[in-house]
Amino acid sequence: MKTINLLLAITIISGCAVNPVTGDRDFIMMSPGDDVQLGSQNYQPMVQAQGGPYDVDPALIEYVRSVGMKLAAVSDVDLPYEFTVLNSSVPNAWALPGGKIAINRGLLTEIQSEAELAAVLGHEIVHAAARHSAQQMSRGQLLQGLVLATSVVAGDSGYGDLAVGGAGVAAQLLSTKYGRSAELEADRYGMRYMQRAGYDPQGAVSLQETFVRLSEGREQDWVSGLFASHPPSQERVNENRKRARKMPDGGFMGVEEYQAAVQQAREAKPAYDAYDKGREALADGDTEEALRLANEALQLFPEEANFHALRGDIRLMNEQFDMAETNYDRAIARRDSFFYYYVQRGVTREAQRKTNDAVRDLERSIELLPTAPAHYTLGKIKKERGQTAAAIEHFSIVAKSSGEYGKAAGAELARMQIEDQPERFVASSCDPGSNGNLIISVRNDTTISVEGVRVQLDYSDNYGNTRREIVKIDGRIAAGRVAQADTGIRVYPDTRCQERVIAARVAE
Repeated sequence: MKTINLLLAITIISGCAVNPVTGDRDFIMMSPGDDVQLGSQNYQPMVQAQGGPYDVDPALIEYVRSVGMKLAAVSDVDLPYEFTVLNSSVPNAWALPGGKIAINRGLLTEIQSEAELAAVLGHEIVHAAARHSAQQMSRGQLLQGLVLATSVVAGDSGYGDLAVGGAGVAAQLLSTKYGRSAELEADRYGMRYMQRAGYDPQGAVSLQETFVRLSEGREQDWVSGLFASHPPSQERVNENRKRARKMPDGGFMGVEEYQAAVQQAREAKPAYDAYDKGREALADGDTEEALRLANEALQLFPEEANFHALRGDIRLMNEQFDMAETNYDRAIARRDSFFYYYVQRGVTREAQRKTNDAVRDLERSIELLPTAPAHYTLGKIKKERGQTAAAIEHFSIVAKSSGEYGKAAGAELARMQIEDQPERFVASSCDPGSNGNLIISVRNDTTISVEGVRVQLDYSDNYGNTRREIVKIDGRIAAGRVAQADTGIRVYPDTRCQERVIAARVAE
């Protein structure tokens, strides 16, 4: 026990680092270089998974970038800061480790001044500069380490939902709420950055007042967006008011400048509102209403690629594949760097047996963001072409995910591999039964029914001799179900048994 405590103390001491914003010592196992690398690796997947850049308004993106860089220039940490606007109606903003920061279109259309924008971006800059994500991850690593140490001593694991493989790391970086102290710290130093950059810190007060009012009204879009990772509170409002009173009066609010910058986004808001309602209608299976809303959005703002993609999704659901492909063509012509349009066109082309074109689309989509639909559809194509190893590779990636694609991929793997690797798909055990005999139990770990299960049983008899039997499990075993067989072999005090599934097949 003394050894464990000593190792833990050494780990904690070696993991302490000076917070570059506050000057305090924090427990951080990652280096600043790790932060930058992690953020850089996951930035583009995160941008893709959150809706892609809002590229129909490049002037707005440049405006946000310029405000962000003013704040970054007076921050306490020199990071490779990057700012962008994402094409999402969900009011949200986030920062990845290393200074990659994004704000959604849906938040920009709600705030009222450049000072409020500076409050949002300054807050996110502090999260990156103070290494709040690294602190959270390091605490997680410590907990894992303690569990591991205990085990060793004792002798004894929207668009983002589609992501698989390494793309899922980005979402994990943003999935945990910042703690109360981190939020207050980001508010406090963010206001300092605002003041240094020439902004009126009252912008941070009015911003938090708006957030608290909206959270009390429980507006669902807000609750599912910014409030999920940055919960507002009256405490934060009060602290910001106290802080602002101690700061010099004045500073730039930039109401007119901000209103001019977001004018196009505000004018397009009714179109995006119709689009969002169309998505909801499609999710409910109401394709007629979804199409009406998609057409309404296009009439208001025909430049937006998402509106064409929505029409494609409606046609795809109705199995109007040629029309769907045309809609995705139009979406890609307007925005050729967003994964979703390529996934959907690839799936549509595969349904029309245009497999070469489908492969090109699906592979392009994976370059932008690896997803379950893309890998699964490629797996189907490779299987049909007799490219077994490639098919297994694609299905294996998807099978690790949850949802319908994960189940379907697991079923495909079982069909392709169960006869060669039965023990991978059917678990087994041998145990004494209540009647005094050895009982073989098997569990079907696949998502489809299996049959023809055979178990090789090695056991020691009453004389200490090792014997082998092949035990047959009769009948079909449904997905996730357990079946048993009585071996008729008596259990004695010295009986030992070891079993292994040696045969199984899919019950079609």
